Amino acid sequence: MTATPSGPPSRPISPIRLGVCVSGGGTTLQNLLDRIAAGTLDAEIVRVVAGRPGIAAIARAEKAGLPVSVADSARQRTDLDAFSASIFGPIRESGADLVLLAGFLALVRIPEDFKGRVVNIHPGLIPSFCGKGYYGGRVHQAALDYGVKVSGCTVHFASDEYDEGPIILQKTVPVLEGDDAHALAARVFEAEREALPEAIALYAAGRLRIEGRRVRIVPASPGGR
Repeated sequence: MTATPSGPPSRPISPIRLGVCVSGGGTTLQNLLDRIAAGTLDAEIVRVVAGRPGIAAIARAEKAGLPVSVADSARQRTDLDAFSASIFGPIRESGADLVLLAGFLALVRIPEDFKGRVVNIHPGLIPSFCGKGYYGGRVHQAALDYGVKVSGCTVHFASDEYDEGPIILQKTVPVLEGDDAHALAARVFEAEREALPEAIALYAAGRLRIEGRRVRIVPASPGGR
């Protein structure tokens, strides 16, 4: 398949074709499926890539009838290029417009034709509590240990480094007295459920412009979405 030019689109895509990379239970994948089924997200998931075999997200994807492939996890630490190719090769063949790192824990090297077309969601407010080793409950426990009063999630364009790349949007939630990591995680995930579909919709509407470290959200065109 011919490579698609990199970067966010300047015109709307309807429906937007998504490649979704998963590493765990697939709750973010399920949220997308539910919103697509409800008609609140104008998208189609054309490929799911699992970071390793045997994860619950694979069963979710197969139950939904989605095409699934498993990355070459044996090469994750020894050959990053080969590992990344095992992720982006099937996604490229699927014709996906946008790639989502939806709870995907592995570092990837983004091919040139996917620059500006890969989005990650992080369960914290970048640049706090992010980077290598900060994922899942570790992020929430670190926030609690530091004593922050708010936490939240960040949706950003991914780069070749952990939790790096221009921020598209962030949503905040309060940190309450008596919170533990589990309670805070549940509250943050509710924010994630809203943030990622919102970012996808902005991308699909052609409203995102990357300007250095900033992502500018341009006004909707008259008569557009």
